[in-house]
Amino acid sequence: MNWNTVKSKQKNFTNIVDHSKRSSLRGSWQIAKDFPSSLRYAFQGIFYSLKTQRNFRIHFVVGFFTLLIGLWLKITFTQLAILVLTISGVIVLELINTAIEAVVDLTIGRRYHPLAGIAKDSSAGAVLIAALCSLFVACFILLPPFLLRIGF
Repeated sequence: MNWNTVKSKQKNFTNIVDHSKRSSLRGSWQIAKDFPSSLRYAFQGIFYSLKTQRNFRIHFVVGFFTLLIGLWLKITFTQLAILVLTISGVIVLELINTAIEAVVDLTIGRRYHPLAGIAKDSSAGAVLIAALCSLFVACFILLPPFLLRIGF
């Protein structure tokens, strides 16, 4: 490899890295220029998942009602914090699962590839494990005060 080739590759790399001087049109490879833009893009991802992902909506609604039940049962602040962390863990994993599925679909298109199946199945499995664990946590925290409230 000669010196001109190296300089040419460095120039191309510099052009790719120095995207902050590009036009204000946001491509999928660009970074948000300010904090409000970052928040807007993050909320777009959340709303996309709410609109298109059935399991995300299920986890979101179940998590919301679980928190309402916890408030109704007047659980301690620590128990409520544990519920919030557990529920948010499931929600976050569901968002990551959606992102992984989108990237895999973008990469392979409509073709089948066994590694794509492994990636999608593994990310869905992570959500399943988190959801089951959050169910156990909710039962451990909410069941005793619920049984007391109903006089059992």
